[in-house]
Amino acid sequence: MRKSGYRTVFHIYLIFFLSLLGTILAVVCLSSLLITVQQPDGSTKRSDWPKTFTEEFREQILFIDNAPQVKQAGIALLRDYQIGLQILNSSGTDIYHYQEPPQARDAYSSTDLLRLYQTGQAKDGQVTAFVGTVSNEGKDYAYILYFPIKISKVTMYLNGERFAGGKTIVLFVLGVLFLVAAVSGVLYGLWTAKAIKRLTTSIQDISSRSYLPVQDHGAFHDLYDSLNMLDAEIKASDQLQTQTEKIREEWIANITHDLKTPLSPIKGYAEMLLEDGNTSEQQCKRYAGILLKNAAYMETLIDDLKLTYQLENGMFPLKRNEQNMVRFLRELVIDLLNTPDYENRTVHFESSSEYIDFTFDQTLFTRAFRNLVINSFVHGRADTEVTLRVSGSGETVRVDISDNGNGMTAEEMAHLFDRYYRGTSTEKKPEGSGLGLAIAKSIIELHSGTISVSTIPGAGTTFQILFPVVKVN
Repeated sequence: MRKSGYRTVFHIYLIFFLSLLGTILAVVCLSSLLITVQQPDGSTKRSDWPKTFTEEFREQILFIDNAPQVKQAGIALLRDYQIGLQILNSSGTDIYHYQEPPQARDAYSSTDLLRLYQTGQAKDGQVTAFVGTVSNEGKDYAYILYFPIKISKVTMYLNGERFAGGKTIVLFVLGVLFLVAAVSGVLYGLWTAKAIKRLTTSIQDISSRSYLPVQDHGAFHDLYDSLNMLDAEIKASDQLQTQTEKIREEWIANITHDLKTPLSPIKGYAEMLLEDGNTSEQQCKRYAGILLKNAAYMETLIDDLKLTYQLENGMFPLKRNEQNMVRFLRELVIDLLNTPDYENRTVHFESSSEYIDFTFDQTLFTRAFRNLVINSFVHGRADTEVTLRVSGSGETVRVDISDNGNGMTAEEMAHLFDRYYRGTSTEKKPEGSGLGLAIAKSIIELHSGTISVSTIPGAGTTFQILFPVVKVN
């Protein structure tokens, strides 16, 4: 952890130093661009070169019979640098010129020359003019050089005494600023490393489930808020996992017991048939009925397990066909009431119309709605009645399954559709695999539907199922 903190300090300080160095280099480059000019041939010179060239060019001017001329070396310089030249007499009239630009004038007044000397700007601003003077036999002549570059003339006057001492002050101030920046970078790095160490410790505490929420109002408060939220979600997930594991273990114990329960009579009656040679035909039929009933119960448990696995892993082939939902549910209720176990039960059937078109898998729907109706009987009283209502609006199909049974507690509501949960509202342990409602919910969701439940303890329960209408071509 300490090495990590030192590395963090080093990285932060390095970033700070590189940023400062980059700033200095940028200033140097900008200054270099400001104090240099590019010649037509691509070469680069200092921006004060035109002034120096103008002052030195007087050596290239000579007078023959009081007429100004330019040496061949001077002509070569003007040609190489593409510089224009005008020589003016004392009255400002052009008496000699060489490749002067179009904006050059034939005559200049004293005011024009002064303005040109101060600003250097010609008419179009694409060339810069520098003015020099040369003498011959007591007469003064002015000459103008036109440079094909754009230079701004800036004149600055400095106090020589203060400038000499000011350089020392400027260097001292810059040194102090650099020192302060360096120390600040180290201190900031140490503070950041400490904060990162706290964050790292908090993350380790979350992984070890020993984290305590931190209320931080500093620069990292957003991170701590996220860590607090993450810790709460992880603890909730751990609690859910523990509850699920407990329910799963209880379910395994129950399903093992339920599988053994029908095996005992099957084994017992099979041994009686094998050992008792005097068993009458009537007794054989009774024994066979008991064997078939228990075998059917075992088959139901195994089918539930298989179907749950198939639905959970998307392995069950969905065969949807367009059918009359009202007729399907009415026939399902009739078939259920014709079975011996539920022939004395009561189911009320209500429908908003006689024909509601819907596409569904008939086998899966039979399993789902049988489970929902039977659930009301199993967890209700002997006189519990069920009401099944179906309605359609063109966009949705709604099915309500209500009963006037015992209702459910809040705990039962929370685990109602869990795969390993079986209700405890009956006085005797309910039969079944504990998968009925979970299977029904999976089948409904497989058809893009939703299922919700409302209950009043001691008054009854209502399941509400909604399906979007989907046309199958």
